[in-house]
Parts: sequence; C-alpha cells; structure tokens
Amino acid sequence: MRPVSDAFLRTVRGSHRAVFEAVVVAPGQTGVQPTGTVIPILDGDVDLNGSAPIRSTLELTTDGHSAWPTRAADILAPYGNEVFVRRGIRYGNGTTEWVSLGYHRIYTVEQDQVPDGPIRISAQDRMSGIVDGRLPGAQAFPAAMSRGAMLAALVTEIYPWATIEWDEPAVRDAAIGRQIIAEDDRYKVCDELVTAVGKTWWWDHRGVLVVRTPPSPSQPVWAVNHGAGGVLVTLSRRLTREGVYNAVIATGEGADTAKPVRAVAVDVGNLSPTYWGGPFGKVPRFFSSPFITTYTQAWEAAKNMLLEEIGLPYAVDFTAVPNPALEPGDTVLVKYPGRSETHVIDRLTVPLTVEGALTASTREQATVLIGGA
Repeated sequence: MRPVSDAFLRTVRGSHRAVFEAVVVAPGQTGVQPTGTVIPILDGDVDLNGSAPIRSTLELTTDGHSAWPTRAADILAPYGNEVFVRRGIRYGNGTTEWVSLGYHRIYTVEQDQVPDGPIRISAQDRMSGIVDGRLPGAQAFPAAMSRGAMLAALVTEIYPWATIEWDEPAVRDAAIGRQIIAEDDRYKVCDELVTAVGKTWWWDHRGVLVVRTPPSPSQPVWAVNHGAGGVLVTLSRRLTREGVYNAVIATGEGADTAKPVRAVAVDVGNLSPTYWGGPFGKVPRFFSSPFITTYTQAWEAAKNMLLEEIGLPYAVDFTAVPNPALEPGDTVLVKYPGRSETHVIDRLTVPLTVEGALTASTREQATVLIGGA
C-alpha cells in the first residue's frame, strides 16, 4: 500500500470530499510533487495490472478548449511529455492529503468534436519506453559486470535521468557471471536479468524504477466489507484452472556450460488446492535464462515465480469505495455475508471522478508450502 496516514484510511470509509489533479510534466521528474501545467479532469481512471509489463495505464478526458496540440512543443503532443495524476482527500480543516498515481507518457490524444470538444488522453507508465526502445544492434556485457550496472546501462539509454532502486544491494552488486549478448528486445533482456534473481520490477508512484522481491502473503492491509464503515459495493467470484501452474522449473543455460544448473519449486502444501501431488495434477512452468549461473539463483527464481501464483485458481472481482493507496500485490480481507477471505490484489482501477468506484480482481491467499522436487 502506498504511504497514507491513519486519518486517510479512516476518512475514506465515510463521507468525504475526494479531490483529483492531473499535471502535464516534462520527462525526467521524480517524486510526488512535480512541476508542470495543471489540466482539468472531466473523466478518467488509472488501471494497475501487477502481471503486465506496463503496470499502470491512464485514460483521461480533459477540456478541449485551446488545448489540442498543433506543434511538437505543445504540452499534449505525444513526443515525451507525461501526465502525473493523483487523488486525495480534502479534510474539513482545509488541508489535503494526496496519493500519487504515478507518471504516464502520453501516447494518444483524440478529439471527436473539433475544435473545442473534450480531448481523450491515453498514456502509459515509463516501462513503455523500455518496451518501445528496442536495441538497434547486439550489445555484449562482460561476465564481471554487475547486475545493477547492466540494468542501469540498458535503462539509461532510454531515460538518462532514471532513478533505480534495488531492495538488496548485494544482489544488485553481484556480477552477472557470464558474458551476455543482448540482441534486439531491450525489455526482455532486462526482465530476464531481474526474474533470474527472484525479483520483480516496475516504475512506482514516485517515478522510480524499483527492483523488489515479490511480496509474500501477509496480514491484510485493508478490509473490503459490507455494513457499517464498509466499502464493498458489488462482488463476483470465479474458479478456473486456465493459466494456473503449481511448479516452476528454472534452468541456467549458456554457451559456456555443458550441463545447465536446474532447480524445481513445487507447491508441497497438501492442503493447497494446487498441491503438486493432489488431484489438480502436475502443471509446471519452465523458465530458462543465461543469467542463472548457480543452483541458488535457479532456486530463488523458481521459488519467487511460483510465489506470485499462490492462491489461484479461486478469484473474486469487486467494486468498492475508492482507496487510491491500494496497489497490486496488496493483501486485503474480503468480507461478505457468511464469508471472510484473504485475497491478494492482481489488478485494480482507480477512478478520477467522484462518481466512479474502484474495481479490483484478486486471487485468494491460500496457505501454501513451496519445496523442491
């Protein structure tokens, strides 16, 4: 959950005044108070998807009067400018507590009614620049180069001003272990580098590229409930085995190895619905990367990839009174008549109007043990 005060969490459950802001900013700023040009918000939302390469996307409608870009330097031209958005609460004493919803690169502007009709802006977070920025030619990275230095080299070719934060300096500073040839897909190489050491990465609400160990199931940070002080509006649920696996087999292959290292992580909890030895069956996922050079690295990659799937295949979708501090990966307590379940948020949409409700998709947090096979 993004940092907010206890007062914010109490107030969002009752009657309150929600406020919104969109600021068009030049690329390169970080933090939650950038400088730029404020534009009105007529409608819109921010969609956050924890399993997608581009984690955060923005759809925003603004006033079209005199705002349509006619020159490359105009603020809504899709040539590098970003839209920073935030949602907050204005308290009775006149103060405002804001929650940043991040920086989004402008991709498309549309206007159905020329010349002064509303303008729709579609924008994506900064990972879109890494996805778009394919390598023009192969690049070689020596075995002695650190993981942090390699990631920084690939990212700063697109964003020279980028701030990158690793949660474990020792992992960041360790050598990649073998020569790596990056061919054309910049994002794929970066993603393999991170995944191979059991990490995940995204551009956060501050505009910082963070590299983190996937969060373990934890105590709920928020209750989604009916009744007094409740925030739940609607709820639906589903069970599916499509796309669900209960083991990860990670291998490290390179031209310098006769026998690649290999590790297997499986769901060994016999009370888990996806227990490796149970009626669900044995459904492995395979991951191979030249960045894996030791068994420990293979195990960490396999274990953490499997950890991100804990709890499937039971999931719920709900709409609720918006709490903009929630993020994918947060654990929430979902309470409805006759049931109380702990779920992990996979995807959510935060509205940028007072009329909109927060929508979310989750997976149930099951008690699962991960072991080797």
